[in-house]
Amino acid sequence: EYIEAKLKDYVVETRGVYIQDVILPEELVQVLTQREIANQEIQTYKKILSDQILVFDGAMGTNIQGFNPTLDDYQGKDGCNEILCLSRPEWIKKIHSDFFQAGCDFVETNSFGSNRVVLDEYGLKDQVFSLNKKAAEIAKEVANQYSKQEQPRFVAGSMGPGTKLPSLGHISFDELRGSYEEQSRGLIEGGVDLILIETCQDLLQIKAAINGALDAQKALKKRIPITVQVTVESTGTMLLGSDLATAITVLECFPIETIGLNCATGPQEMLSHVRTLSQLTDRFISVLPNAGLPENVGGKAVYKLTPHDFSKYLSQFVSEFGVNVVGGCCGTTPAHLKKVVEAVKNLKPQKRTPAKTAQIASLYQSVSLRQEPKPLIIGERTNANGSKIFRDRLNADDYDGLVGIAKEQESNGVHALDVCTAYVGRNEKKDMVETVRRFTLQSKVPLMIDSTESEVIEAALKLMGGKGIVNSINLEDGEARLEKICPLLKTYGAAVVALTIDEEGMAKSAAQKIAVVKRIYELAVKKYGISPENIIFDTLTFTLGSGDEELRKSGVETLNAIREIKK
Repeated sequence: EYIEAKLKDYVVETRGVYIQDVILPEELVQVLTQREIANQEIQTYKKILSDQILVFDGAMGTNIQGFNPTLDDYQGKDGCNEILCLSRPEWIKKIHSDFFQAGCDFVETNSFGSNRVVLDEYGLKDQVFSLNKKAAEIAKEVANQYSKQEQPRFVAGSMGPGTKLPSLGHISFDELRGSYEEQSRGLIEGGVDLILIETCQDLLQIKAAINGALDAQKALKKRIPITVQVTVESTGTMLLGSDLATAITVLECFPIETIGLNCATGPQEMLSHVRTLSQLTDRFISVLPNAGLPENVGGKAVYKLTPHDFSKYLSQFVSEFGVNVVGGCCGTTPAHLKKVVEAVKNLKPQKRTPAKTAQIASLYQSVSLRQEPKPLIIGERTNANGSKIFRDRLNADDYDGLVGIAKEQESNGVHALDVCTAYVGRNEKKDMVETVRRFTLQSKVPLMIDSTESEVIEAALKLMGGKGIVNSINLEDGEARLEKICPLLKTYGAAVVALTIDEEGMAKSAAQKIAVVKRIYELAVKKYGISPENIIFDTLTFTLGSGDEELRKSGVETLNAIREIKK
């Protein structure tokens, strides 16, 4: 946005002119150079993954326990592994060193729980930045010692899920986002090469973490790759009930390079989920399982999968499903990863051709925008302007009654729910928050947030772990509406309805409708970076039975416009 604003004064009306042929102010040259450097880091990472399989390290916690830490080692903070970066840095260095000696390309920082939410439980909330920076510096020091031209070594900044789930109301989206921004700053300034958001259990938590990481990168003027790994329980879903297809739908809304799985189960139990990943996403894939399912031995969790068997599964993931990154989670040791390195060293990334369709999602399931049989059905009875029953229950503050209306529509087969709480005399934002908070957890269909107020829309999106739809954008006030709404779509991951309305009002003829559509597309896609599959055009029509001669052919004009837009 900054670059575009500066460039407006230096536009050259000549096609084919290279940027170096245009005299630019020094300030702008510096910004463009910074962006190019950032792009190079991302492109380098993508090229590496296109050419070879990367191996991450194994379990930090398991290997810390090998030192038999005492309460003194934890400085009285029992179980706070992150404090060992200060009290026992030599242990952490030894763990990193052992994994690099085993042949790993990446090690993860000892910072899994170093966010404000977790550290506050140990009375360490003021040390978030310093602990993360220290963890990154320790890992980077060891990586530099082992890095060679033929095998550079890298550091991933580990950020875990914390202990509070925003979808359940344990913590606000903004508070969690700020916590991850603070953690990311420390990791990036400490020198990490990648941000790893791992062991994710709540899709809303993931959105907060990604935004926090991006906030830190923007502030530090540095763009490094981001990997997100979800945890699928033995039940086949994430902790809150989201299936993997839903997670993919949500994650692909964001500028992340790798989507993966880690923790919860061993590689055998992950098999079907890895297959799903390979079939549904075109991003790079990472898989970091536990060393089998844990067994309780003498009150301790013991992981019994041998290094040989562990490596067989991971090499299968690479050769059969096109996995790009492999490594280990709970219970995995340098011995496990040494076998993995040996098993995948001669394997090359496999080309995948995933089936891609435009999707929306609730917290629990994804829904294709192209239904067979058609059409996609939007339930309108959860709209205060269109349903008297909904309006009456809203006036009575009967939110459970509103949930009942949503569930009734769901049972009748709607694919999404239009939620509008705008009603004279009531607080639209408060009503939207109270309604969406309940719908998100108690309804399985995605939500369409229907409001003319951007503050109301954003308040709703902050509560939605899924990928909803925003209703709507148009050109009635020129670009003003797009300027407010499009950034929200990118921040929270949502599709949008675009209406054929411009400064002259509702477009009447097919030609006028198409002209508005083209303007919206150019602005939304090329200026604001909205993916085309996330734009749903509504060509509108006028009332056909009004008797107005001018409107007699409105239906035909609408149908013609649809046909031409499809072309």
